[in-house]
Amino acid sequence: MQIVCLDLEGVLVPEIWIEFATRTGIPELRRTTRDEPDYDKLMKYRLGILAEHRLGLPDIQQVIAAMGPMPGARAFLDALRERYQLIILSDTFYEFAEPLMRQLGWPTLFCHHLESDASGRLVNYHLRMPDQKREAVKRLKELRFTVVAAGDSYNDTAMLGEADAGILFHPPEKVSREFPQYPVTMSYDELRDEIDRAFERVKQPD
Repeated sequence: MQIVCLDLEGVLVPEIWIEFATRTGIPELRRTTRDEPDYDKLMKYRLGILAEHRLGLPDIQQVIAAMGPMPGARAFLDALRERYQLIILSDTFYEFAEPLMRQLGWPTLFCHHLESDASGRLVNYHLRMPDQKREAVKRLKELRFTVVAAGDSYNDTAMLGEADAGILFHPPEKVSREFPQYPVTMSYDELRDEIDRAFERVKQPD
């Protein structure tokens, strides 16, 4: 059985934190895993900025509700699911993702949780497990699935390396330069073609 694992932000939807930074006028929140590969350091930085500006979960959810998937993302997923199983592996949070998942037709999503206090102020975040993207792909392979993975950022590269084949989608130049072993795609048509070619190349389990 063949499974495609995709990142969410930067592949199917815009970067949530960048959208939030733009709408709130807080440029410090534009920092993402494209810039900082240490996710714990990045999240603590984000929570500190939000506390400084007295912004909480309702403020972020309001922005997300006005967002939508990238053009063509829903059609890309619908066509992909006609042939392959699909899992979204993301370092976003369920508290953020629900309105976007609805617009994408409710694909399966593995991500993390946020903790907020009674006033809605974000006080902590809880990872499902460390390095969950790579671990999820590893477990799927142990279940004898063949896995092709695609993402765009530093925090996707462990997932791409663990998969039977990895693909970069519209990555920043520094990521594609540091990880030249992964083919680079710049559109959904290119990504779909590369996914199909990858499954043709890799050996299927007996």
